[in-house]
Formats: sequence, C-alpha cells, structure tokens
Amino acid sequence: MSKIPKNRPDSEMIGSWQEKTHFEHVSDGQPDQPIAKPAKKETAKSSYASFFTPQLQEDLGKALLTLKVNLFKEGIVDYTIKVSCETNQVVLKAVPSNKKPKQGE
Repeated sequence: MSKIPKNRPDSEMIGSWQEKTHFEHVSDGQPDQPIAKPAKKETAKSSYASFFTPQLQEDLGKALLTLKVNLFKEGIVDYTIKVSCETNQVVLKAVPSNKKPKQGE
C-alpha cells in the first residue's frame, strides 16, 4: 500500500469538484440561481379515494386505533378486519385470526 503524499495543494486534492449552490450561499454575493425543487411523489390514488375526505380519514383512523387498543386489552393481537355493507351502513368487524400454535413448537 502506498503512502499518502503530504503538502498537496487543494486543487490537486479536490480536482474538478464544484460545490452545488444552496440556500446557505444567498449572502455570498453569488448571482441568484434557481434551486431545483425535488419532484413531488404522486401516489397512485384508487377511484375509491375520493370518498375519503381528510376529516373522514382522521375520524376513521381514530376509530380504528380505539378498536386496536380495545382488542389488545382483551388479549387479541392477531386479527383481520372484515368489511360489509348493510343497507345504509358500512360495518367493520375485527375477526381474530385462527392461528393457534401447535403443541411442541
């Protein structure tokens, strides 16, 4: 393995590397250059997403969290949520999973 040479000039060490301009350089007196904004990630929304307003999403999230806490207090950790529609109601039911450990495992 070769030794690292000492007393090298900065231009030799960094070569042709150029620092990108950031908001930190605003007061440096450099000409204004637009900073590229990262592209927004657009998630593919399903056709059903239009039914969920932000308020409805928050209310549904709170209700599901309450359900999860209540099931945990009962000792039910593994469950699935079944969705059904009854006349003018959408019903979510938590159904415990039937996975019971075999003896000897």
